[in-house]
Amino acid sequence: MSETKTPFYITTAISYPNGRPHIGHAYEAIATDVMARFQRARGRDVRLTTGTDEHGLKMFQTARDQGRPTIELADEMSAYFREMYAKLNISFDHFMRTSDPAHHAASQALWRAMEANGDLYLDRYEGWYSVRDEAFYDESELVQGEGESKLSPQGTAVEWTVEESWFFRLSNYQDKLLALYTENPDFIRPESRRNEVLRFVEGGLKDLSVSRTSFDWGVPVPGSPGHVMYVWVDALTTYMSALGFPDTDGEWGKFWPADIHMIGKDIVRFHTVYWPAFLMSANLPLPKQVFGHGFLLNRGEKMSKSLGNVVDPMALADSFGVDPLRYYLLREVSFGQDGTYSAEAIVRAANADLANSFGNLAQRSLSMIFKNLGGELSADYAPAPGDIDLLADLHAMATDRLPAEFDQLAFSVGIEDWLRAVFACNQYVDTQAPWALRKTDPERMKAVLMTLFRAVRTLSIAIRPVVPTAADNLLDQMGIAADARDFAALEDGEWLAKLVASGFTVGQPVPIFPRLELPEGEGEGEA
Repeated sequence: MSETKTPFYITTAISYPNGRPHIGHAYEAIATDVMARFQRARGRDVRLTTGTDEHGLKMFQTARDQGRPTIELADEMSAYFREMYAKLNISFDHFMRTSDPAHHAASQALWRAMEANGDLYLDRYEGWYSVRDEAFYDESELVQGEGESKLSPQGTAVEWTVEESWFFRLSNYQDKLLALYTENPDFIRPESRRNEVLRFVEGGLKDLSVSRTSFDWGVPVPGSPGHVMYVWVDALTTYMSALGFPDTDGEWGKFWPADIHMIGKDIVRFHTVYWPAFLMSANLPLPKQVFGHGFLLNRGEKMSKSLGNVVDPMALADSFGVDPLRYYLLREVSFGQDGTYSAEAIVRAANADLANSFGNLAQRSLSMIFKNLGGELSADYAPAPGDIDLLADLHAMATDRLPAEFDQLAFSVGIEDWLRAVFACNQYVDTQAPWALRKTDPERMKAVLMTLFRAVRTLSIAIRPVVPTAADNLLDQMGIAADARDFAALEDGEWLAKLVASGFTVGQPVPIFPRLELPEGEGEGEA
C-alpha cells in the first residue's frame, strides 16, 4: 500500500551536539514529530529526518582541549540527542550524523555539482568569523561588545580570520533567490522571517567562503588536499544524505524535495539563502518550505550554556511526564513566535486540560459503561438530535478544523478547538446526567453512553499525534484496533457495530492522565 500513498518529507534542524540538548531542542523535535505523526494519520507515506551536525571548529577545539579524539567526543554528544529523541517519543525515520561515511559521499557529490556549474573558486578569506555560530559576518552586521570586542548579530564573539578558502559565487544568485521568494511566498514562513530574509538579500550578496584549512575535522573537499567543507555546506546536505543521495533511485527520488524544513529562527539565513543557492547551483529541486520557529525563553532570555540557564528536557519529562510536556509546549506557545514557560504552567495545563477535562471525560464515560451496562457496547440505540449534533461537531473538528490548523503548523489553534470539543462533551454529560437516567430511562442512558463512547474515540484519534502514548492507552481500553486509529477511521460509520460484533466489552478503566503536583522547590517565576 505504501507505494500508493502520497510522500511527505519533514526534517528538524540537524542539532550541533557540543553539549547536552536543552528544552529548545526538545520543542523543535516535538513539533516536528507531531507534524509527522499527523501526516501519517492522514494516510501519507512520511519520512522524518533528524540527526547531529558534528563538524566544525567548535567540536575540534573542545575535543582538543579535553585531550581526546574528536570522533570520540562526537559519539558521546550525538548519543545524548538520541537519548532525548527516545525519551520524548520522537518517531524519526532517519538519524543522520555528519561524521557518517555515507554523508561524506553525499556532500562531496553536491560539491562536485556546484563546481561543475562554475560556482566555486579558490581565493584568500579575510574577515570576521564566529566559532560558536560557525558563521562569517560582514563588518556592517557586527555590534560593539565590551571594550574593543565585536559581537555577531546573535551576540556571540567573532574573531578575525585569514586563510585560503574555496568560495561559492553566492552573488550570482541574488536575483534568482528574490524571484524564488516572490514566486513562492510560502517558501519562508512565518512572514516575519520572510521579510527579514528579503531585506538581507535585497541588500546585496557577497560570495561565500565554503572551505577551511585551519583544522581537518570535516568533509574533505574533493581534489583539494588540506581543505574541509564549511560546516553549512556539509550540515545542510544531511537532509539529502539521509535519503540516500546521490543515489536518485531510492528514497531520495521518492521523497525529495522536502515538504518542510523545521528550524530555529537563528539559522533561517543558512536555510533560505545559502541552501537554495547551493541546490540551484547543483541543478537540484528546492525544498517546498522552510519554517523558522521562535525560541522557548527562560525568564525572557534565550537559553545558553554561557548564561547558565539551560533547562534539561529529560528532567522535565521525568517530572511531568512526556505526553503532558508535549501537550503543553504545543498548546501554550503559538508556533512561529517566541514563548516562555514555567513549571506552574505545565502543571496547570496538564491538570486543567488533560486530567480534569479530557482524562475525566474518558474515565467517567468508560466507568459508567462498565458499571451500568456491564461493559457491553451497542450500536442498536435511538440517538436524540442533541446526540447527533454533538457527534457531528466533533467529527468536523477532527476531520476538518483541527487538520486545517495543523497543516499550517498552527498547533495551538487546532488544540484549542479540540479542547473546546472536550468542554462540549463534559457539558453534555452534566446536562444528560446518565447516572439519573439509569432508573428513569435506561434506553436513553444507553444512547447517552454510546454517544460518549463515540465522542471519546473521536477526541482520542484527533489528539493522538500530540499525546501518542496516552491516546493509545485509552484506545486500547476501548478496544480500538491499532490499525484503526487514523483519520480515515473516523469516516467508518460501521466501526461501533463491528466492535460490538467482535464481542469486546469495556473493563474497569485506568486513568490516562493522573493529576500532577508541582515539584518541591518550584513555583517561583519562570523555570
